[in-house]
Amino acid sequence: MPSLRLLPLAFLLALPAAAEDDTLVLDNDYAAVHRNAAPCASGGAGCGDRVVVAFGDVKVVAGGSPVKLGYAEVFVAEAGTSYEVEGDFAEVNLKPNPPAVEGPAVAIEAGKNERLHDATDYFVFEERLEPGDTRERHSHAQRVVLVMGATELQQWPDGADEVFKTQIPGTIKFNPPVVHIVKNIGDAPLRNIVIELIPR
Repeated sequence: MPSLRLLPLAFLLALPAAAEDDTLVLDNDYAAVHRNAAPCASGGAGCGDRVVVAFGDVKVVAGGSPVKLGYAEVFVAEAGTSYEVEGDFAEVNLKPNPPAVEGPAVAIEAGKNERLHDATDYFVFEERLEPGDTRERHSHAQRVVLVMGATELQQWPDGADEVFKTQIPGTIKFNPPVVHIVKNIGDAPLRNIVIELIPR
């Protein structure tokens, strides 16, 4: 019977690690976000609607027609459609058949924003707030937030202590539901692209 050989530890440490996707910046049951990569551009399995958000000059070609995007502009592709994209961007894939979306305790529309796209299960908007300005009490469901501008925020969430947040451009996060008041205490306008899911 052949004897069992143990490999030296140094050899094991030298083995290459499993390849990691360094373009993937967010991944959960609802959405996957890649920076400067578009694994869902073909609209294949596991891909729902996709929102391409420009962090610089971006060119999208869909159905043979080119579309140029500037900073903080978006391109929305419905599930099953395909496109090509190049430039500095994020691809937000809204996964098909997600779990139930968590909504806020009370639904209060957020004012002073610009609505960019409406769909059955989500909407896209540019979040705006000038320096020194306050957005009165409003609510959000679960959402993907792509930070486009640097500033400082002061927030008063229902039932919690006030929160101070630094907005760093390029940050991409998935936020929980909230009911709050927000004030821009920085020197620059608040500017985010938000893909907010709609509770059903």
